[in-house]
Order: sequence, then structure tokens, then C-alpha cells
Amino acid sequence: MHFDPNDRQSLTARVYEHIREDIIEGRYANGAYLVETKLAEELDVSRTPIREALKQLELEDLVVSIPNRGVMVQGMSSHDIDDIFTVRYLLEGQAAYWAAERIDAVNLARLTEIVELMEMYTRKNDVANLARLDTEFHEVIFSASDSRILRHILTSLHRNTRQVRVNSLSTPDRPSHSLSEHRAIFEAIERKDAAAAKDAMESHVRNARKRRSAEGEAPDAQ
Repeated sequence: MHFDPNDRQSLTARVYEHIREDIIEGRYANGAYLVETKLAEELDVSRTPIREALKQLELEDLVVSIPNRGVMVQGMSSHDIDDIFTVRYLLEGQAAYWAAERIDAVNLARLTEIVELMEMYTRKNDVANLARLDTEFHEVIFSASDSRILRHILTSLHRNTRQVRVNSLSTPDRPSHSLSEHRAIFEAIERKDAAAAKDAMESHVRNARKRRSAEGEAPDAQ
């Protein structure tokens, strides 16, 4: 892999995103050590952006620096995932409520497009595109809520559970159930029914927690 070494800010950001994605998707096992020189060689960059990226990841508790040993992957534990869904339940309903009140024409058009694409990819059982659209759907709502704080918190939480969504959408019947839940949220926002949007979003997240308890696995796609 090659990154443009002339764009320092973009270089560090891309290196950070690449390593972060590998951690979230489990390419680096929890407890594994990340070696700067090896990462620099793999990504064809100097050690400086690697070091800066690892510092940023440590601030997110995805890695931890161990004196005299190096940087160790912490990743996302089952407890972490459970915490994420608890926080999402508490906050995403409010984001949907505000989105119904504040959404503009651009974001509404994008939500409409996303739901239409979800319908098409559900028929095709295209898990990769469904997972991508799932993320986009929620991020549009975060943006439409017009709350910088909620957008920042919830976007980060969603990114940390991307692989969970992919895994869940691979299970039988989950894509169609997910589509129904997203459509209910969208329709409430479209008609500017803030209370219904909040209820639909909370039900959506609550259902994931119920499935997690029933299956004894990470929460389902959102």
C-alpha cells in the first residue's frame, strides 16, 4: 500500500484510518503488538506518521503503550460493544427526534435515496452495500440533528461497530428486518413526527440488544 508522503496531514490521517480499521475489523488480534518499523514498511511510509497515528489510537483506547514492550492492541471487547449500544439507546433517539424537527431538503433527499438503495440491495442480499448504507443512514440523521456534539459521539460509536453490522447482516432474514426498521425511522422523519422518530430509533437499538441477549453474541446491525 502506498500513501502520498508529500501531504503530511493527509498522510497521518490515512495511516490512522487504515490501522484503526484493521483493529476494528479484527485483523489485529487483541493483545497483539504493533511494531512501528513493520507498519511503516507495510504502508510504505516513514515511522513519523505511524507514531502519530498510534498516539491518536491510544487516545481512543484502541491501543495501549506498554513501557519497554511497545504498543498493544486493545480492540473492542464484548463489554465495550454492550456499552456502545447502551449509549446509543440513550442518545440516538434524541438525534432522530431533532432530525425530524430540523432536517433540511438535502439531508431528506439523501435519506430517501439511501432507503431506496437499501430496498434494492436487500432484494439482492448484498451485505457489503447494506452495511455501507446502514452507516450512511445513521450519519445523515446525526447530521440532520444539527447537534455537533451528538454527531461527533455517535459517528465514533458507529465506526467502532462496523464489522458487527456486516456480521449481523449476513444472518438469514436480518436484512429485511433491518430495512423495515430503517424505513419506520425514515417515514417518521419525513413526516416530521419527532416523537415517532425517537420511538422508532429507540426500538431499533433496543431490538439489537434483545437479539444480543438471545444469541449471546455482539449486537446486531443498526
